[in-house]
Amino acid sequence: MGKAMFYHLTQNPLEVTATNLLTRAYGQGLRVAVRARDAARLDWLDAALWLGHKASFLPHGLAGGPHDAAQPILLTTQTTSPNAARIVMAIDSAEAQPEEVAQLERLWVLFDGNDSDAVAHARLQWKAMVAAGVLAEYWSEDSGRWEMKAQTATQSSSPDAR
Repeated sequence: MGKAMFYHLTQNPLEVTATNLLTRAYGQGLRVAVRARDAARLDWLDAALWLGHKASFLPHGLAGGPHDAAQPILLTTQTTSPNAARIVMAIDSAEAQPEEVAQLERLWVLFDGNDSDAVAHARLQWKAMVAAGVLAEYWSEDSGRWEMKAQTATQSSSPDAR
């Protein structure tokens, strides 16, 4: 069984944190599905990844093409993963269900700490993970560096999300 990792973004923008996490996963040979609710947002992330530093290029593609299964990083609005992803990164309040964590190594939930709706949605997702007995970690960058603020596999813990 995998674990759900919640990243409360307050210092760095989504594209920075996403790129860092995707770079680590790609370096370990892990396939990732980046899930969003809005195709336009994925177009924006696609452009940000293409325009990144050449030395740290991340091969990726937008779902719906003929080579989806071959993509190490696939940007999608779907809950299915044609690239056999071992990690799902949910951004912008995309769907993330406790049941899917059992099939993954990681479920990354990235949410904007400056968006009260995104924080509220992440809290609901956290509660659903905890209620289902999923191992979950809550990470915050409030101090200027990433720190794990909560970890649980039981229903008794909850993050101090702001």
